[in-house]
Amino acid sequence: MSSERSATPDPVPRIVGNTSALANAIGTDGSGAVWRLGMTDRDLDANVIELPPGDEIAAHDGPDLDVLVHVLAGSGELETETGTIALVPGALVWLPQRARRRFVAGPEGLRYFSVHHRKPGLTITAAPR
Repeated sequence: MSSERSATPDPVPRIVGNTSALANAIGTDGSGAVWRLGMTDRDLDANVIELPPGDEIAAHDGPDLDVLVHVLAGSGELETETGTIALVPGALVWLPQRARRRFVAGPEGLRYFSVHHRKPGLTITAAPR
């Protein structure tokens, strides 16, 4: 292994956001993904999702990867195949791959941080002959 560094800088550790600031901003950014991890050369995806009061993410089967959710602000419920999980600030929830889920925001809305392995990008390929 060479001790020389390449001309292209390697990714370095750095602060990419502040969850306290993101939690305090509930209701100010709208809905949907209000923050995303910005670096392009990464294996992780992370974003902050905000749902207005009473809004929901309809029931669906999750992707083929595990997701970790950290509730930042507000409240709500996570409906699963086996029951309902109360979502309150500070809750850390593991969503196994392909698990059925439905998020419903409480009366003050819901804001959560999610982290998962990066999904493969869409690619264009030639049709088989």
